[in-house]
Amino acid sequence: MALEGYSHPEFLVDAEWVDAHKDDANVVIVDCDVEVGFVRGHIPGSMLVPDNYEKNPDTGRVLLMEPDQFKAMCQGLGIGDDTLVIAYDNSQSLTAARLWWALNTYGHGNVKVLDGGWRRWVSEGRKISFDRAHPNTNVTFTPKRDESLLVKVDELKAACNLDSAVIWDVRSNGEWDGSAGRGNKRVGHVPGAVHLEWFNLMDRDTHRFKSAGDIRRILSENGITPDKNVYTY
Repeated sequence: MALEGYSHPEFLVDAEWVDAHKDDANVVIVDCDVEVGFVRGHIPGSMLVPDNYEKNPDTGRVLLMEPDQFKAMCQGLGIGDDTLVIAYDNSQSLTAARLWWALNTYGHGNVKVLDGGWRRWVSEGRKISFDRAHPNTNVTFTPKRDESLLVKVDELKAACNLDSAVIWDVRSNGEWDGSAGRGNKRVGHVPGAVHLEWFNLMDRDTHRFKSAGDIRRILSENGITPDKNVYTY
């Protein structure tokens, strides 16, 4: 993989590696797109993530599932404590990164994102499947929620007044300026936040992450530097 310069290249994986290891007993590949995309074709053996895992099914709020709910979802996908999860999508890693974050939040750091996702898999001429795989549900997932990866409202309010912090708004232009509410009760952005939409760090043609050097330059130009505590939303 051409991942030189990244602080944590182990968070990403290339299509060649996935192709070689997709049938390994301890590997579960998760397609993070919607059902209609999955049925059009997917990586052989991959599982489709439920489209509501970012919602609490009891309340309908757009929050991560409760521990027992997340545990049941993972075990239903065949993800156990010792499983290496490979997440991919056809959305420039947007939804794959969300699953990566959710798993890490629940203490499962053994997860990687396929750099380039579905577009890379197809462009490299790799095998496509239309079958639904049957997961090994004889696994145990132990949720260990790490609250340190989340920020509370009061903490964010305090960070707005700290020179050592930067608030990074990764949303669209419309959400930033309030012209697109997207169903939220209030529009606009956190006072003092920096606006840099997430896809600026991606190559729009290949769906791969930009080089480490390019990403550092883009972040630095927007005041997002290693010496700051970064809060994102």
